[in-house]
Amino acid sequence: MRKEKWETLSGIKIPLDFQEDGENASSENAGQPPYTRGIHSTMYRSRLWTMRQYAGFSSAKQTNERFKLLLDRGQKGLSVAFDLPTQLGMDSDDALSAGEIGKVGVAIDSVADMQQLFADIPLDKVSTSMTINSPAIILLAMYIVVAEEQGVSQSEIRGTIQNDILKEYIARGTYVFPPSHSMRLISDIFQYCTNSVPQWNTISISGYHIREAGSTAVQEVAYTLSNALEYVKYAVDAGLEVDSFAPRLSFFFNCHNDFFEEIAKFRAARKLWHDLMTEHFKPTNPKSSMLRFHTQVAGVSLTAQQPLNNIARVTIQALAAVCGGTQSLHTNSFDEALGLPTEKSATVALRTQQVIAEESGAADVVDPLGGSHHVEYLTEKIYSLARSEIEKIDSYGGALKAMEDGYQQRAIHDAAWEHLQQVESGERKIVGVNHGLMDEGEGPETLTLDPAIAQTQLDNLANLKKSRDMEKVKQCLAAVSSCANGEENIFPLIIEAVRNNCTLGEVMNSMKEIFGTYRSPSGF
Repeated sequence: MRKEKWETLSGIKIPLDFQEDGENASSENAGQPPYTRGIHSTMYRSRLWTMRQYAGFSSAKQTNERFKLLLDRGQKGLSVAFDLPTQLGMDSDDALSAGEIGKVGVAIDSVADMQQLFADIPLDKVSTSMTINSPAIILLAMYIVVAEEQGVSQSEIRGTIQNDILKEYIARGTYVFPPSHSMRLISDIFQYCTNSVPQWNTISISGYHIREAGSTAVQEVAYTLSNALEYVKYAVDAGLEVDSFAPRLSFFFNCHNDFFEEIAKFRAARKLWHDLMTEHFKPTNPKSSMLRFHTQVAGVSLTAQQPLNNIARVTIQALAAVCGGTQSLHTNSFDEALGLPTEKSATVALRTQQVIAEESGAADVVDPLGGSHHVEYLTEKIYSLARSEIEKIDSYGGALKAMEDGYQQRAIHDAAWEHLQQVESGERKIVGVNHGLMDEGEGPETLTLDPAIAQTQLDNLANLKKSRDMEKVKQCLAAVSSCANGEENIFPLIIEAVRNNCTLGEVMNSMKEIFGTYRSPSGF
């Protein structure tokens, strides 16, 4: 327990739970199926959510310094943002990487960069989330090698890779391989980690980017859970037992401005996932149908106009995530519509979580808005509407088939267009954009990246390529290509490749030779 006494500022004692009080209270218990009220019986009384601030910019060295700053100020887990070339599996010296090195995240070309990224950070003590998809198997391989060099075994490391390729095809766009080959890599990760990296969350099925692309809350739930069903089905069809990997599935949701709808969304998603898993796959381990999720507040809701107003938006969204029962949380910095977060703005974002945790009282009771007429009504509506949408996707043959037809993409585009029309007409008011306008004067100080960082990254990569054993590199890359053309698990060969200083782009290219690449149909 976090405290000895649970009471309000006035000294009123706070019960742990209220599920039996009030005519509209739920009869369900937190910590028990279908988990509408939370996945743990005591929720944050026993342990707070993980405050996991997303960070990554410029060089591995600078990002390492930001990680240490955030850990020193109370953050409990790390979350890595990679630059666009890394997200697309390209080395910094690729011609297409020019102008993008280190811009929206950290550039990682090799194990040497990963070593620098986590220098003096004990990987057996800190959990790490990596927002990476197409090349997820390679970045996790690098992380495993770095941990081993610290003396930390694969079985000891904890964290998550996003590894959610379906939402890339649907909403985000950083896909590389055709869908069937991408799904094969995901299944190989599931299988390998089940046996060798048991504490690692092998996928974070993401509604975040679906929402950022313009979906509604209902669509976010429906498309995320539909994608999750596709991953589970694919892994089961590949021969994995559902209970061998499903307990390590995790989810990643957006938290937008509609406070009560967002709380209800999280409650509905937990119940719906439990019901869908039970009906489709009949797992015997209760954790296989338990929806655990990370939340990030809505980047798309942040405004460049009057940016300090974003602190209020972030606070409302973060409070909704806590009241909805999130397991970990990232709060955006107020200046992110203008540039990468400064040290000051990143600290304010972290302190926002700490104020909610220690001063608001929201973490003192299980499911604090359970039993609310409004929240219970919204929970039921989101559940039923999302379920209907999933059934529509099932009629296509599942999330993959529907995506290939462009169904989810078109629906998100339509929702985004409708929202834009409401803002432009003034029907939906956005403070600082179409309401509450003012002469702002000078904006806040923004983070400026040193342009020399890109050249340093290129120089380091060139030196690595000159100093390594090229014969061993060629052997490792040939082995990856050969395995890609077969059916064996490719993960051990990728680990061996990066251990021998094969670069991210080289490993990706060795698979491209066999898998090819994918271009989305026009209009999607």
